[in-house]
Amino acid sequence: MTDSPVPMELNPPLEIDKALLKKRNAAETRFKLYGLAAVLTAVLVLGLLLTSIVSKGYTAFEQTYILLDVRLDQATIDPKGTGRQEDLAAASYRGILRDALKEQFPEAESRNEKRSLYGLVGSAAEYDLRNAVLENPKLVGTTATIAVKASDDVDSYIKGFIPRDVPQSDRKIKDQELGWLDTLEADDRVIKKFNIDFFTHADSREPEEAGILGAVIGSLYTLAITLALCFPIGVLTAIYLEEFAPRNRWTDIIEVNINNLAAVPSIVFGLLGLAIFLNFFGLPRSAPLVGGMVLALMTLPTIIIASRAALKAVPPSIREAALGMGASRMQTVFHHVFPLAMPGILTGTILGMAQALGETAPLLMIGMVAFIADIPGSINDAATVLPVQIFLWADSPERGFVEKTSAAIMVLLAFLVVMNAIAVLLRKRFERRW
Repeated sequence: MTDSPVPMELNPPLEIDKALLKKRNAAETRFKLYGLAAVLTAVLVLGLLLTSIVSKGYTAFEQTYILLDVRLDQATIDPKGTGRQEDLAAASYRGILRDALKEQFPEAESRNEKRSLYGLVGSAAEYDLRNAVLENPKLVGTTATIAVKASDDVDSYIKGFIPRDVPQSDRKIKDQELGWLDTLEADDRVIKKFNIDFFTHADSREPEEAGILGAVIGSLYTLAITLALCFPIGVLTAIYLEEFAPRNRWTDIIEVNINNLAAVPSIVFGLLGLAIFLNFFGLPRSAPLVGGMVLALMTLPTIIIASRAALKAVPPSIREAALGMGASRMQTVFHHVFPLAMPGILTGTILGMAQALGETAPLLMIGMVAFIADIPGSINDAATVLPVQIFLWADSPERGFVEKTSAAIMVLLAFLVVMNAIAVLLRKRFERRW
């Protein structure tokens, strides 16, 4: 008995199979190349962005100082000879500083020349001199070499941001000032120091005096309020919806609204805070208390969604085993399910807080965009936060604020990287695979 022949359409030639396989492999290879190209493009753009920020901002961590021989006459500083800090602090250090500059460059005689000469040092250089005297009262009655901050224009010139090979009308530092700076540099009287004031001062109208401490403290207060409000409310909401809430139309509506709130633009929460917290309840404007409440509203959906995902990831066998041993529903959730879901909950919370740290738009609506020259002492004091401080400096015309803006961005990115790294470490350290 012979086998019946197989129809040609059910047994295509081997060459056709090879052609189709080759075509599918080529399409898969192209797709992989497209994905790799997209990743490399993203990395390249990110690298260019970071390079631009670092190249503009690293110079802000240095400050130019000018060394001056200052005559600290006791008759001028402490005529009564008491040596008390109050008397030493009340002396006219501006006049002493100007006398030192005139002794260094006696050729400056006209009013305009003296104004240009005094402009070599920063507007707050007298406080550098005062602090030096207060730290070492033995300097009174002597001639000491004191380092005082250079002005913003001098600092920019020393750092290479103001070229000298352009016409005098096109640069802020004139030829006479360049001559004085050349003399000071030849005598090694122009030095650079680490700009500790950038981390210890609040905002200022003068770029050489501006710092981020006020914004950092404001951010810490704001995030503390945000965490205190959104973590317990968000986690308890997730536990109720995932473990206790009945499955009906009302819970479905709540879940849909939570998911929708996670996609609402952040400025909408700012408008809500302006209308409710400021206009209705009359809470203080620009305060971290209000900022934290607004950011808590914005962060709640993220924490609820992340917490529900972490609770859902716990295997049902854990619940069944606890219930089978006689545990109540409450004991099962809080003694077994919640501890096992805690790493995922913490990860989602940290990521939500990192998002809140970088927000600007909702805080602009509640007045945290105001110029704040003082470091806030409580959650009710007027304050700003680091992203808003960056926004303010980016809008300033002075050249010194350009590097301060980029440096503040570097600090903010460092905070965000640390927070995301903590989230990754928590996930890797406590994650359980079921």
